[in-house]
Amino acid sequence: MQVYNEDHGLLCVSREKLLNEKNARQGKTSLNLRELINALHEAFKTEHVNIDEIKNLMASYKSNPSEWKIYAKFDRYRYTRNLVDEGNGKFNLMVLCWGEGHGSGIHDHANAHCVMKILQGELCETRYRWPGKCTKEEDPEELKELERNTLGLNEICYINDSLGLHRVENPSAVNPAVSLHLYSPPFSSCSVFNKLTGQKTSCKVTFWSKYGEKRSREIQGARCPEDN
Repeated sequence: MQVYNEDHGLLCVSREKLLNEKNARQGKTSLNLRELINALHEAFKTEHVNIDEIKNLMASYKSNPSEWKIYAKFDRYRYTRNLVDEGNGKFNLMVLCWGEGHGSGIHDHANAHCVMKILQGELCETRYRWPGKCTKEEDPEELKELERNTLGLNEICYINDSLGLHRVENPSAVNPAVSLHLYSPPFSSCSVFNKLTGQKTSCKVTFWSKYGEKRSREIQGARCPEDN
């Protein structure tokens, strides 16, 4: 399956910011969560998927806690990844839950596309340049920050590996946050990077819950370097 951007071709090679965009464009009907899932399945039926269409579908969903709260499983110590739909193997749709101050490590996206939408609260996204290659004789290089943005309710952003690395965190010390993420193609591991040295570590990513079911003790006991 190949995923295209209308303006930039395969792999979306330039930054298209969708910050401060409202849930739906004028004159476009908002989707509920079930309609969004159905529309995503329809969009991913073909081998050539337009990522701009996927962004528009994600933007057209207006957060409704009564629809997604069944998937919102929080943990006291770290953010959680909760699977909503497997997308027939072509994408994963999941709800991520961020307690107060929770954040991810700096990570890549394993050559996948990522669209993130805020369902509750705020999240801060910090982007970093990929580390340069250095020899053993050279000093480690600190990751260079490219930009930092705060996203609020119903706003979305997009990233893939051609746009750099990023870290996502809940900046609030009092309010939890919830976000909806689409990854295509799905991946089971990614790389996490040390901010000071640029050194990367392979990290297996797991689901805290699937389809709103209770948490798995095995998953609950696992800890990934991607987590704070």
